[in-house]
Amino acid sequence: MANLQVYAGDGFEVTYDPGACSHAGECVRGLPEVFDAKARPWVRPGAAPIERIAEVVGRCPSGALQLIRAGAGERAASPAPPSAGARIRISVAPDGPLVLAGSLEIRGPDGALLFEGNRTALCRCGHSRRKPFCDGTHRVSGFKG
Repeated sequence: MANLQVYAGDGFEVTYDPGACSHAGECVRGLPEVFDAKARPWVRPGAAPIERIAEVVGRCPSGALQLIRAGAGERAASPAPPSAGARIRISVAPDGPLVLAGSLEIRGPDGALLFEGNRTALCRCGHSRRKPFCDGTHRVSGFKG
């Protein structure tokens, strides 16, 4: 999260972690008036009601986008961590990553914590420069799966 970008709205912030993004495009397809990759700034939180932004941010498969309401730092669009014994949902994106949702902790071979959160996308194509995480390279590598 060293390059975390913060976009202020009225009573909330949208944060974007470019290092976590799998470039699935849910944001730009879901709410192009707010998320426009060709514009600067590319996130315009004032361009839509907070409820719509929260809905679209909640569809971000990698969790790179978050919506934080003013006050207690409540992450409004993040799925709540499941209770003990709850399932973790893993979805296979067509020709793309494995998308994980739930209470997640991912550790490297040495036991170092690589990720802790509620959503992320893991590389399936083998070409990501951020393994085990997806960086969207599957789109240009021709991966089918």
